[in-house]
Amino acid sequence: MAKKLRVLVAKPGLDGHDRGAKVVARALRDAGFEVIYTGLHQTPEMIAEAALQEDVDAVGLSVLSGAHMTLFPETMRLLKEKGAADIMVFGGGIIPREDMEELYKQGCGRLFGPGTPTGDIVAYLKEKFPDRI
Repeated sequence: MAKKLRVLVAKPGLDGHDRGAKVVARALRDAGFEVIYTGLHQTPEMIAEAALQEDVDAVGLSVLSGAHMTLFPETMRLLKEKGAADIMVFGGGIIPREDMEELYKQGCGRLFGPGTPTGDIVAYLKEKFPDRI
C-alpha cells in the first residue's frame, strides 16, 4: 500500500499573517496528505529540525515578509547539511518573478503566488510524488 505524503507547512520569520498557510494546510489535509503545521515565527533551524523529526517528504514555506531570498535558501541548506536534501522545499507568498527564478536555480520547488487555487498546490505535489497518496 502506498504511503501517505507527509508535508510540513511552516511560517518562517517575523511575518504574523498565517491565514494562507492555514488554508493550504487544510487543503492538503483534505486531499489526504498528512500535514504538520508548525505555527508562526519559525526559524529555518526549527523548520529543518521539525522536518527531520516528522520524517516529511516536503516542506511548504509561506513567506509574506520579503525575506524569501534568505529563508528559502537557508532552509534548503540546513536540510542538505543534515542529510535530508531529498526533502523538497516549496512554498508561496509575495515573491517577485525574478526572485522565483533565482530560487528555482537554487533547487527550490514550485512557488505559488497570492490567489493560487489550492487545487494547483495539491496537483503539483501529486505530480512530484506519484508514489504517495
